[in-house]
Formats: sequence, C-alpha cells, structure tokens
Amino acid sequence: MVCDFFYPQPGGVEFHIYHLSQKLISQGHSVVIITHHYNNRKGVRYLTNGLKVYYIPFLVLYRQTTFPTVFAAFPILRNIFIRENIDIVHGHASLSSLAHEAVFHGSTMGLKTVFTDHSLYGFADVGSILGNKALKFTLNSVDRIICVSNTCKENIVLRGATDPLLVSVIPNAVISQDFAPNPNNKNSGGNLFKDEITIIVISRLFPNKGADLLAGMIPKICQANSKVKFLIAGDGPKFIDIQQTIEKFRLQDRVELIGGVKHEQVRDVMVKGDIYLHPTLTEAFGTVLVEAASCGLLVVTTRVGGIPEVLPSNMTIFANPSVDSLVESTLRGIKLLQDDKIDTSKFHDQVTKMYDWSNIAKRTENVYNSIRIEDKLSNLNQLKKFHKCGIWAGKLFILCFIVDIFILKVLEFFYPSNGIDKVIKWPKRRKF
Repeated sequence: MVCDFFYPQPGGVEFHIYHLSQKLISQGHSVVIITHHYNNRKGVRYLTNGLKVYYIPFLVLYRQTTFPTVFAAFPILRNIFIRENIDIVHGHASLSSLAHEAVFHGSTMGLKTVFTDHSLYGFADVGSILGNKALKFTLNSVDRIICVSNTCKENIVLRGATDPLLVSVIPNAVISQDFAPNPNNKNSGGNLFKDEITIIVISRLFPNKGADLLAGMIPKICQANSKVKFLIAGDGPKFIDIQQTIEKFRLQDRVELIGGVKHEQVRDVMVKGDIYLHPTLTEAFGTVLVEAASCGLLVVTTRVGGIPEVLPSNMTIFANPSVDSLVESTLRGIKLLQDDKIDTSKFHDQVTKMYDWSNIAKRTENVYNSIRIEDKLSNLNQLKKFHKCGIWAGKLFILCFIVDIFILKVLEFFYPSNGIDKVIKWPKRRKF
C-alpha cells in the first residue's frame, strides 16, 4: 500500500488503508505500507498485527503531499519492493504523488498494480487539468482501478480516459462496534421537546468541506430554534471564520468549537448529539456519515458526489449545497425527531449489516486475483498505449517510460536484486 496520507494524520483515506491492510493480514497476506515521514517519524515502524510502515524522508510540498519528481523515489521504492518480496503495488489517492510514482515504477518492474481513487475532482481549473493528466499517465500503467462509489467511478473514467471494465467499485466501511450509540442518549420525541438539540459537525474546516456554508448556517439555525446547540470538531483555515461568526452573533453559549480530535475520540463526540451535519461541496463517499449513523444520529448532508449512495433514505435528509437549503433541511430533521417520526435507535444494527471491513477486504482480494501476469502489456504495447494519450502528453509519457526502463537497468547493474537482503516475514499465529 502506497500513499502520502497515513497515520499519524487522521482522515478517511488514512483509515481506509489501515483497516484494509489489517483485514488482508487476517486473511493471510503480508502487507507493507509506504508513506512519507511525518515530523520525527522516520524509518520503519510496526503497527498492530505486524503491519510494517516505511516512513521515507521525502520533501512535503503541500497538505502532506510529497514533491512530484517522477523518478526520484524509484531507487528506494525498488529496494523496498525487492526486500519485501512485493507482488502487488496498491496506490491510493489521486493527489498522492508517491502513490502515482510507486504504481508507475511497480509496473516498470513487472509487478501487479492497483490504484484506488477516494475523491472527486473537476475538469476546468488549472489544478484539475494538471492533476487529470498525471492521473491519465498513472492509469495507463495500472492493471486494475478501484473507486469508493459509482459516482467516483464515472468521475475517474472521464478524468483518466480509462476503460470502465478495469474499474471496480468497493466502498469504505467502518468497525461498527467502535461506533456504538450511547444507550442513555435521548431518542424519543417527547424528550426532545424539553431537552437541548445538539448538532454535531466533525470535519476538516476547508472550503471544499463546506466550512463557508457552515458559518452561514449557524446563526440562522440558532435564530430559528432556541433549543439548538452546535458541537463542532475539526481544524483548518476556516476555523477563524467560524470563530468570528460565533463572536459576531454572540453565540458563545450555543456553539462549542473543540478543534481537531483524534479518530478514537470521534465516537465520544458523536454520541453527544442528535443530528450530524455534513455541509460538504464534494465527496466521493463520506465514511464519517456511516460512523454518525452507526452512533444513532440522523444525518443532514448535501446531495453531492457519491453521498446519495452511502446511506438509505430513512437515515439521511439531503439538501442542496447552499445555506438556505441546508438550514431548511436541518430544521426539517429537527422537526422529524421532535415528532418522533424517525427511530434512530435501529441505525446501528442496520449499518453493521451494510458495511464490514472483512467483506471489503475479500472484494479487494478478488480484484488482486483477477490480475494475471501473462496479461500485462509488453514494453512495445505500453508505448503504443501511452502514445494515444495526446499529441504532447503522449510523447512526454513515452519519454518518461523509456527513462524509467533505463533507470531500472542502471539500478540493477549497480545494485543487483540478488544483493538485496530479503526480510523475514512477521510470524503468523497458527490456527487450530
């Protein structure tokens, strides 16, 4: 597994990689994770069940993404692939430079390659255009592609101009027992008429996560219903904007900002509320929605990206990505709870049946098994495939591929494969 985003940074991609790796280990596979260093966390670390993580010291450019170099990571990646007897290179996240490079170099070395996309991106702005070109280059090197939703699949097929038959849809999941509802939490409409109604928000406070919408919603909802309180967990550049909104409308006693929280604390925050609010502008899946529903919260969110695929309609109230629409949907959700028209006590059991990491790992394993080495393209056919990627981009891709093969030959000459020590795998407990 290769990605720029991993522990100790919290997030959906990070926990997807961790839990998927743990379940694959439980199924008898050996899994290694490669990411960049985080502060003083460098070198090799071991996590639960012998999950080995390589924190390699690369320059971080922006939001924990390494500086894209195309070739600079090849020597160390090759060494790890050979040392760990790697068969499959699985890259994650479209904006992870390290994942793109690992999949490309792994393909050059003749290894099976898989790429999972977790996000949705556009086509018009400069960043998206450049990112889509890089994605197109990677997807023309990869054997299989996994997306976390059908909307994400449509997005990546268009962005990467790839064959939809190579793309599988495998969602995220949650460990439902880690998000059990509070048995003492109020779920009946009679209590809600007397008690405070708490709206939970747990999100990175960035524009794409709807932080601006959240800042506009808070005073309107507080004005419309005097029983509403907000509990907001998260950090980011829009944290100050929300603080200023609270001070401007004098809502200090009704809105609590607690900053970023660790993932193991998310459940403890969620069970304090009645409604989970997720005003995002774009989302490929939205694992936090499943976590909230598992905790017994009614979910109010925007109808964008792959979110409509995540939960059934009885758990979710949708809104357009605008302040007025979100306010109206949130107030409607409060009214439904007050009128006792939604029984959130059953949400946890329903989520447990819908999302399970063991099932996700088995489906991912099926994708791995569908790749046959004999079906991999020869170098000549790979060049032809790159040539179809565009007048200028195609020639650049061909040049990169030829240079990569040359670097591989040079590395093999100076550092032959048989001279690299092979690791001793983590001992497995015998099953009786």
